[in-house]
Amino acid sequence: MTLASFTTPSGFLLPSIHSAPPFFTQQPNPNTQSIVTENWTRLILTYARYRRLFFIKLEDAETKGGDWDEVLRNERINRQLFPSHLSHILSQMVERNQAVYEPQKQTRSVLLYWRLPEEWAEVLHEWVTTTGQLNSILTFYEIIEPPIESVLSGIPMTLLRKAISILGRTGRAQIISVADGEGVRFFAGTGK
Repeated sequence: MTLASFTTPSGFLLPSIHSAPPFFTQQPNPNTQSIVTENWTRLILTYARYRRLFFIKLEDAETKGGDWDEVLRNERINRQLFPSHLSHILSQMVERNQAVYEPQKQTRSVLLYWRLPEEWAEVLHEWVTTTGQLNSILTFYEIIEPPIESVLSGIPMTLLRKAISILGRTGRAQIISVADGEGVRFFAGTGK
């Protein structure tokens, strides 16, 4: 059998390892499983970034036709990643700060860090600066759902709050109460 990369219907290029049946099976040898987990982690984060997906759930391994279908299944070799294997991979990602369980106190769904919160903080500050909104007060909604789509469109509230908190610690943002909830004011600051 020859391993080959494959372009999915969404245009994502799957690596050749995705054509290997053992890739979809939890390996009994810890060293081999470590390599498999590392490859799955890279694939999940790369695909999430490509598709702008922020969450993955164990149910995604069981649900046909979902956002994760073209990665968690390979119909050409009749293989799929099972929830128990995905659970192991996600727990390793959480352990390595590449994801966080969301909501907290459960282990079936994670928020993926295809950009770390610190990176999102820099992206947010750059966006505010380039759009001329320094020293203005923006609601969280205006950041997540701006009139013109941006790199921050659709960012989960949890991740946005972490990014703002990081900017707050560096003197570049301050959360402010506004009429319909919370807003944030951004400052030029000195950065990191």
